[in-house]
Amino acid sequence: MALILGSLIAYILGSIPFGLVIAKTFCSIDPREDGSKNTGATNVARLCGTKFGILTLVLDVLKGMLPVLFAATWIESHIALSVVALAAILGHVFSCFMGFKGGKAVATTVGAFFALAPWATIICAVLCLLMVALTGHVSMGSLTFALALPVLMALSGNFSYVPVALIVMVILFWRHKENIRRLARGEENPWIKPKE
Repeated sequence: MALILGSLIAYILGSIPFGLVIAKTFCSIDPREDGSKNTGATNVARLCGTKFGILTLVLDVLKGMLPVLFAATWIESHIALSVVALAAILGHVFSCFMGFKGGKAVATTVGAFFALAPWATIICAVLCLLMVALTGHVSMGSLTFALALPVLMALSGNFSYVPVALIVMVILFWRHKENIRRLARGEENPWIKPKE
């Protein structure tokens, strides 16, 4: 019962489309119809400005982290906590508030795994940021994070979280399939547009 309740709370919180709410409220823009047509922080930042992108990022991280931390107060099983973390991530990808459609879940994944294994997740996030800095593409950073996640879980001794990290890696690559195609064609938009 505790696992069901924790997973349900995580899914509902993960489903809240903060990027959509922020963009519509402050910019009168539906991010599903403009830019990359994604409700994530990157698209919100491009459409509404950096401060709104950062706000979206923080809220998306928190909606992954808080339900896992909350569940950890009464659930001790690493497997059960993995299920709660996955529920939050799936909430973002299949939001019940957006017709079971959603975003790419990188920020929510960062939050969920930070609650599970903070230092390993921080290292993954640093690798992500380094890749963004090197390539100029947020998608490259996101894919690097996805690949690093199961590896860092194993290297840090968090073996019980490796299975859910592998599942999430597949989800993140699937959600980034269009980005991967654009990267292969050299058509992916950089984070900062080059000056004319």
